[in-house]
Amino acid sequence: ETKGAALSQTTEFLPFYALPFVPNPMIHPSFKELFQDSWESDLKTRLEEFLSATLKASDSPRLLTLYAPESAHNSQMALQLHQQLVESERKTMTYLKRFNKIQADYHNLIGVTAELVDSLEATVNGKMITPEDLQSVCMRLFSNQMKQSVPHSIDFTRPGTASTMLRASLVPAKVQEVPLLPSLDYEKLKKDLIDGSDRLKAFLLQALRWRLTTSHPGEQRDTVLQAYINNDLLDCYSNGQRSILMLIQSKCEVVRQYTARLINTFASLAEGRLYLSQNPRLLRMLEGRLKAEDKLSLTRENVLGALQKLSLRRALQSTMIKDGLIPWLVEVLKDTDSMSDYTLAYSVALLMNLCLRSSGKKMCVKIANEILKVLSDLLGHENHEIHPYVNGALYSILAFPSIRDEARAMEMEDILRCYIEEGNADMIQQIEFIIKQLQSGKTWIYDSPQQREAGVEQIDSFIQRRELYLTLDYCCRNGLCILLCKSKKLWLPCYDLLK
Repeated sequence: ETKGAALSQTTEFLPFYALPFVPNPMIHPSFKELFQDSWESDLKTRLEEFLSATLKASDSPRLLTLYAPESAHNSQMALQLHQQLVESERKTMTYLKRFNKIQADYHNLIGVTAELVDSLEATVNGKMITPEDLQSVCMRLFSNQMKQSVPHSIDFTRPGTASTMLRASLVPAKVQEVPLLPSLDYEKLKKDLIDGSDRLKAFLLQALRWRLTTSHPGEQRDTVLQAYINNDLLDCYSNGQRSILMLIQSKCEVVRQYTARLINTFASLAEGRLYLSQNPRLLRMLEGRLKAEDKLSLTRENVLGALQKLSLRRALQSTMIKDGLIPWLVEVLKDTDSMSDYTLAYSVALLMNLCLRSSGKKMCVKIANEILKVLSDLLGHENHEIHPYVNGALYSILAFPSIRDEARAMEMEDILRCYIEEGNADMIQQIEFIIKQLQSGKTWIYDSPQQREAGVEQIDSFIQRRELYLTLDYCCRNGLCILLCKSKKLWLPCYDLLK
């Protein structure tokens, strides 16, 4: 239909343009062959011959060769390719940030240039440039470096001041070179972690954690983490019975604690969470340890912290919900007097993460009265840092009509309005959103499973890519960063404990 004019010049196709005007094409000399039974079989034969001659495929496709686990070599190759992909994605994000900064500087420079051209034109017409105009232009040029100091310490009326500063800004800053840490014998390390004494295991676990947490952010820390992952330090890629992860179940409390601390440190970094998620047994081991440890145990605190960070990954989040972690958390949060601030904050944050999922909300329907009572009590807790988590969980579960009905039956709105009178501006705004949700007659309806879980994907996307295209307010407390998404009225948690 779109190339008719061009094809009409081809001798082979020209007769077919007359086909609509032939009264009986079945007997016409030019077209009668098309209506014979042999024409169809001949065409099929010619097509098969053409495709066989043109598409000379190899016996086994390259993708199949890469996928088929025929040998340990293929598995090792797949692991290396995966690690290269992760490293490439990290570099891509770094270059993207640099590009965005260069682009912003370019746009700013174009705007300043336009202002300077306008000023020159005005000067030609006899209008003088005022010191205020010059100061405005220079403020835009040096906004990133000297936003606070320029108005008070720089005299732009002095000739040559602005040009001197511009030339000085072109001098490259001295970058402090951070040396890479020496490599380790990971085979011996892993052997000692499995066969060594409890004292040796504890020292090694502590040293490995300190090597990561005391490294300089950036290339040095990334190199340390990548070395851990490439050498499969925690045996997350292995299904063997004797695994480093099994130390979380050690009879020695110190070994369990230091193992939990190391896992928690891995979970604090995006690539570390991706690495930990490769072992399907890890989550169940952590859940079992969480329920078995004493309430005031440091091991339990670190296991809880690791679970909270791992709950940002969708697959692990689904498993936690399926394993009944929501009812367990609600039961634990009934007695907050015996909790440390760390345990309380991470318990409520984990509960909020799980309540963001539709499957988590459905789990809350079964215990609607209990969870509403626990959350309403937590609103009055003296630890104000947990309030954004509590508000986020309340807002999320009130999307279900049955939970809203239960909340109205227990006069939740009156309870919330009491906290409005006592809270600060942020608290008041968040509770007002919750009251609107409570008064709403709507239910969150999604057309597909993909839409149903879109909110959770935003969280993990932010953690992985470190950017969220929404209007954000930041409220940082003790390494916990709560993100208030104004456009969605949701409280989304992110963590950056290794500064």
